[in-house]
Amino acid sequence: MNDIDIGYTSLAGTKPINEDFAGAMLPGKDDKDMGVIMAIADGVSMGGMGKEAAQTTVTSLVRDYFCTPPTWDTSVALDRIIAAQNAWLVALNKRRPELGFTTLTALVLRGQTYTLAHVGDTRCYLLRDGQLTQLTHDHIVNHTDFKHQLLRSVGSEDRLAVDYSQGEVMLGDCFILLSDGVYGSLSDARIKSIFKDIEQQSGTSWQSLSETLAENLVDAALKSGSNDNASALVAHVKGLSEATLEDATLAALNLPIPPLLKVGDKIDGFEVLAPVADSGINVIYQVKELTTGKLYALKTLHPSRTKDKEERTMLVHEAWLTQQLQTTRAADSLVHLKAEDTAVALRSKYYIVYDWHKGETLQQQLDRGAPFDVAHALSSATQITKALSHLHRQNVIHRDIKPANLHQGTDGVLRLLDLGVALSGKEPASMRDLHAGTPSYINPEQWGVHFKNAGDDNKELPDAQSDLFALGVTLYQLLTGKLPYGEVLPGQSGRYYRDPLAPSRHRPEIPKWLDNIVLKAIARDKNQRFETAEELLLALDRGASRPLSAPLATPLIQRDPTVVWKIGLGISVLFNLLLVYWLLFLPK
Repeated sequence: MNDIDIGYTSLAGTKPINEDFAGAMLPGKDDKDMGVIMAIADGVSMGGMGKEAAQTTVTSLVRDYFCTPPTWDTSVALDRIIAAQNAWLVALNKRRPELGFTTLTALVLRGQTYTLAHVGDTRCYLLRDGQLTQLTHDHIVNHTDFKHQLLRSVGSEDRLAVDYSQGEVMLGDCFILLSDGVYGSLSDARIKSIFKDIEQQSGTSWQSLSETLAENLVDAALKSGSNDNASALVAHVKGLSEATLEDATLAALNLPIPPLLKVGDKIDGFEVLAPVADSGINVIYQVKELTTGKLYALKTLHPSRTKDKEERTMLVHEAWLTQQLQTTRAADSLVHLKAEDTAVALRSKYYIVYDWHKGETLQQQLDRGAPFDVAHALSSATQITKALSHLHRQNVIHRDIKPANLHQGTDGVLRLLDLGVALSGKEPASMRDLHAGTPSYINPEQWGVHFKNAGDDNKELPDAQSDLFALGVTLYQLLTGKLPYGEVLPGQSGRYYRDPLAPSRHRPEIPKWLDNIVLKAIARDKNQRFETAEELLLALDRGASRPLSAPLATPLIQRDPTVVWKIGLGISVLFNLLLVYWLLFLPK
C-alpha cells in the first residue's frame, strides 16, 4: 500500500450550514491492493437537502469501494457505486419537495496509478515538482452571470455522465481536492505560495503537514472574501507500493506494438538475432542485449493485433503474473522475466523480455525421433507435477500444458512456458471466459461432456484438474508418441467415444503400474481422475511399490447416451426387414 499523508478541513464560512463534505478511507489488511480512496462533495440545496446529498454520496463511495471485487478496474468500481448512489438520490428527489444534489470529485491512489471520477465544480489539482495542474474540468455554464449554474450533479438526472481519468503517481506528488469556496477566491499562484509559506514558517518540508496545508488553504480563502462553504483535502504521496496489474495495463495501452522485426533490427538496446515463434497472436524473437551481450527472448503482439485491447491486456497479465510467481516456490519451474524488466515507461514499444535458456521443448524432442524411454518420461512427469503443485497453491491454473510448452534446459531443469492464458483471479473477464488451451489436451468437461450425468452439456470452467488431465495426455504422448483420444483440430470439439488404450498396448516395455497412473489421469469421468497434483505426485513416487488399481471401464450407456435408442432402432429395422421378406417371398 502507498504511504499517504492526508489532511482535511471544512468550514461553513459566512453561511449558516456547511453543505460541503469530504472523506477518505485506507484499506484494511485484506484490501491492501485496493489502494486509498478520498472524495470531496459540495451539496446543492433546493429546500435544504444539499448537506444530506453530499454526505451520503461521499460516505457510500468511500465505504462501498472496498466491497467491489479487486479484479475490477478502478474506474468500473467507482462508476457502479456512483451510478447506484445517483439512482437512489434521483428517486428520493422525485418523492419529496425538498431537493438535494451534489458535486463529486473522487480520487483513488492504487499502486502507481491514480483514478479520478468527477461531476460538477469541485476540483482536483496535482502539485508535482513545483508545477500545479488542474486535473478536472468544471461542469458549469460558460457565462459570467451563470458561472455557478451546474450542468451536471449527482441526483439531478437519471443518466449521469461522469468524467474519468487516470495517470501515473510519482513519489512526492500532492493531490489537492477543493470546493469552489476555496479555489474561487485563490489563484493558482496563491495556492502554490501557501505551500511555500508553510515550509518557511515550519522550518521543515511541507510534505508532512497535509493537515496544516488544508487549514491554511481554507483560512486564506475565507480571508480573501469567500462567501461560500470552504473545504480542502490534501493528500501527499510519501511512499509508493509495487506496480499493480492496473499500472502495467495502463502503461501498456499507452505504448505502440513493434512491427515485425527482422534479423539485425534494433529496439531499445536489443538486437534481433532470430525469429523463434509466430502464432499470429504473439511473436517471439531471440535478442541480444547490446550492452552486455546476454541473450533474451522478446515477446510481443503480432502487428495485426495492435488494436486488440483484450489481447494486449492478456500479454500484460502474463508479464504481471510471471513477476508475482518469481517470488514463490513455483519460480524454479518458470522462465523468469529479465532482471529489472519493469521499466515499461522507458520503452519505445510494448513487449516483455524473458531470460533465454538453451535447450529444447519436449515437443521438439518428440518430433526428432521415437517416444521417450520410461525413465525419461517418468522424470519429466514428476518435474511437471511438482511445478503444477506450486502453481496451484498460488491459485494459478496454467490452462495449456502440452509438450510444446515444456522446455528442457541444458541445465536439466524442466520449465513451464507460456502463462498467456493462465488464470490467476485477476485476469480480464474476457480471458476467463475464453475457451483457451490446445484442443487435444482439453478435458471433457470444458467441451460440455459429462460422463456422470449423461446428456449434460453444460461446459465447466477450467480448474486444477484441467491441468492434471492435460499433464496425463502429455505423459501418454511422451510414452507412446500418440494422443489418447486422437488429435482434435482447431474448430473441432473433443471426441471421447471410447476409453483410451493402455500405453503398454503400444509399447510392451511400459510397466502396468504406470499404465494405471496414466489411465487414471486421463479418465473420461472426472470423478475417477486425480484431484490434486500432490495425489498424482504421490502415485508417481510410490510407483510399483504401491500400485494403483486400474480405473473402471466407462459403461456403454455413459459413453454413448443414445445407445439404447440405437439398439432399439436396429431391432426395429431388422424386424421390418423380416416382415417385408415374409410378405414378399414366403408362401401365402
